[in-house]
Amino acid sequence: MNAQEMRDKTPDQLRDELTALKKEAFNLRFQQATGQLENTARMRQVRRDAARVKTILNEKAAVAASDASSAAASEA
Repeated sequence: MNAQEMRDKTPDQLRDELTALKKEAFNLRFQQATGQLENTARMRQVRRDAARVKTILNEKAAVAASDASSAAASEA
């Protein structure tokens, strides 16, 4: 999934996606430890997708915080 598709999602959807990616990363690590992992590149892809989701969540939180502070400043 690319960054633009992730930016179109809501924060709740992104948190669900992050949870799913963390579970997948755990399962991949477990497969690697037991010698059953076939696609080693998937580990890197999952790690980067999780980082991408976290980055977008932080961007959305920053925008929401700046909107709230600007709204509070205009009320005063």
